[in-house]
Amino acid sequence: MNEEPDVRFSLANERTLLAYQRTAIGLIGAAVAVAHFLEDNTIALTLAGILLGCGAFSAVGGYFRYVAADRAIREGKPLGQGRAAMILSFGLMAAVVVAAVYVIKVAG
Repeated sequence: MNEEPDVRFSLANERTLLAYQRTAIGLIGAAVAVAHFLEDNTIALTLAGILLGCGAFSAVGGYFRYVAADRAIREGKPLGQGRAAMILSFGLMAAVVVAAVYVIKVAG
């Protein structure tokens, strides 16, 4: 008979999912703002594309992390390392580089 896991673990997992979803909403909103307010050039559109991709990845990656963690919690297994946050960090570092190029180009 499977026992329900401690509700604190399930709720912590749900809060993590919601954090990923809030991050996704913020990134998608940032992508829309960049596309709308910055000049229509390749650098700005690249930045908007990276932000939009990161937002989509955050939503999907967060969901898969939630499902994997829920399964591990219910089976009493270790959670393992999630790669979604690490991959998202690399995407955001790329966005920072592109944003820096944009700022230097506009300021110069």
